Amino acid sequence: MTRTLRRLTRWTEKPARGVETASPRNVNVVRGLLARATTPLLPDDYLKLLNPLWSARELRGEVVDVRKETSDSATVTIKPGWGFSGDYKPGQYVGIGLHIDGRWHWRSYSLTSVPRRKAELISITVKATPEGFLSTHLVNGVKPGTIVRLASPRGDFALPDPPPAKVLLVSAGSGITPIMAMLRSLKHRGHNPDIVHIHSAPDTGSVIFYDELRNLDQTLSGYRLHLHLTEDRGHLDFGAALAEIAPDWAQRPAWACGPPEMLDTIEAIWADAGQTENLHTERFVIARTDRGGEGGTVTFAFSDKSIEIDGATSLLEAGERVGIQMPFGCRMGICQTCVLPLESGHVRDFRSGAEHGAGDRINTCISTASGDCTLNV
Repeated sequence: MTRTLRRLTRWTEKPARGVETASPRNVNVVRGLLARATTPLLPDDYLKLLNPLWSARELRGEVVDVRKETSDSATVTIKPGWGFSGDYKPGQYVGIGLHIDGRWHWRSYSLTSVPRRKAELISITVKATPEGFLSTHLVNGVKPGTIVRLASPRGDFALPDPPPAKVLLVSAGSGITPIMAMLRSLKHRGHNPDIVHIHSAPDTGSVIFYDELRNLDQTLSGYRLHLHLTEDRGHLDFGAALAEIAPDWAQRPAWACGPPEMLDTIEAIWADAGQTENLHTERFVIARTDRGGEGGTVTFAFSDKSIEIDGATSLLEAGERVGIQMPFGCRMGICQTCVLPLESGHVRDFRSGAEHGAGDRINTCISTASGDCTLNV
């Protein structure tokens, strides 16, 4: 009897197996039944008539508000659909897919909302950059009512619960976004650890969450903000200033997020002090140095599509340009979600410059063509 029930459950769930959801077995059993009941049509063909956020194939959300934070940044509030879990950790990121000009564009952004088991609303705060097609659209173009695709929250850059007694936070520019999720969550949960927060930005007008940070500095007894404005004072010399700002910095677990140059400096200081295990970092951009590949033609054998790319375009981006949605998570080569075997040819890693050949498992988000290559997707 038990074996029969297991077989029935597996048969029921099979059409929806692999769909991301907060409760894989319970929700996907329902999704699977819908898929079998509506064959040959997809359950989404019916569900979207009732509610665009109901999907048997994917996680979805609806943009309900876009609020400017600075001239080039905005907070996007999203109502998640069926199956999304609000039980994430402050500091984690979420994948966002937006349909623009006939193509789906995907990026990951730090959540700035407070985790709640029942995720009625979530938020991301996005800074538009000249090279950021999707970020620019989210800040300046997306309208309330827009349906987006979601990927479950992920990431190791997260504040534990309960937090350490003493904490050092370091951020610059849009690196404030995961830090703000941590600060909001601490306040929401009634935690008040001893926090020293160093934040850098060009001027007060470009400080995302400026008013909220100043308010925390004035009202939260354990929180101390050191705001460094680079247009007036130049870039912060961490080697000289760190001991003055936080004399006990080596005894504080630290979370740092910002540009690669800042993080490189911080990692070197912590390594010299033998405190590497006490440091947690989050990098938003890949340092695409001259160690990238020479470019070439990327062939997606299973999809029978090809595209020629330069040495600054990732294999993941190449696939998206021809309409192939490959798996991804952080888009930084950290989470390993995007790893696929290379069928033939050679690719080069953006970060290390290491070259990989046929049979190697590669991170498609940080690898580019080094001559012609083939992926079996």
